[in-house]
Amino acid sequence: MASFWKHLWRWQRGRQGSGYDKLLLGGTLWPLPCDCYLLRFPQGSSVPPHTDRVAQGRHYRLNIIVWPARRGGEFVCARPIHASRRIKLFRPDVEEHSVTRIEQGTRWVLSFGWVRGARGDTRPAA
Repeated sequence: MASFWKHLWRWQRGRQGSGYDKLLLGGTLWPLPCDCYLLRFPQGSSVPPHTDRVAQGRHYRLNIIVWPARRGGEFVCARPIHASRRIKLFRPDVEEHSVTRIEQGTRWVLSFGWVRGARGDTRPAA
């Protein structure tokens, strides 16, 4: 919990070490573990193909493209749950995903993540 408060409303480097930044806007541990980030992808950044493992449960992520890069910065996922020009819903724990290199401009994304079936999620699994 101390880590949550330490990172709340503070820019930090993205986990992939590829040049993007994230700002934790909020989150909960109960009744549904979730988080909300603003992601900033400056020119030259990218995200290599990866998955985001969780200890237990099913991880979901909803990314809303607030401002696309002028060129590059395409989200790549072979089997998203839903994908349109601005909305990407996928399972980052089981689907490999990435973002192509930002060639021009800055890409801004509002990202909501949650884990179903994790400790703290008291609702029955779907």
